[in-house]
Amino acid sequence: MSNNKMQVQAIEKGTVIDHIAPGMGIRILKFFDLTDKPDCITVGLNLPTADGYQKDIIKIENTIFSREQANQLSLFAESATINIINNFQVVEKYTVNLPDAVAAVLSCPNSNCISHDEPVDSRFYVKTRQDSIKLSCHYCEKAFQPRIFKELS
Repeated sequence: MSNNKMQVQAIEKGTVIDHIAPGMGIRILKFFDLTDKPDCITVGLNLPTADGYQKDIIKIENTIFSREQANQLSLFAESATINIINNFQVVEKYTVNLPDAVAAVLSCPNSNCISHDEPVDSRFYVKTRQDSIKLSCHYCEKAFQPRIFKELS
């Protein structure tokens, strides 16, 4: 083969999550239950970048992320970009931003939290202080660093 580049099939319609830190692609798939969809999902792990680093990428056909959904990814992929695809073309591209709150995605690490025993969606408030991010549970009010959720996934 004379071409050293591998190509990943383009998608007609959907969402591409690009610039994910290497190794986080699989965790994001599991954590956000993206594999529960019947549509084609393409995952690239440890792909080389133009600047000599590595990244992961996820392509999800027939699913369009809202900005709110995409921003929840920023807790795990703070430099991710979202590409919305229609008719094989990028129709919208943006970077994720840290949300004010995250609902129905994370489980509270506090085993005594009422959210484990009641039929309620989890809810965390995102707080930043001096370049440090904390997630504060709406129910038990305990604060956690995002890395504890990464370790639990």
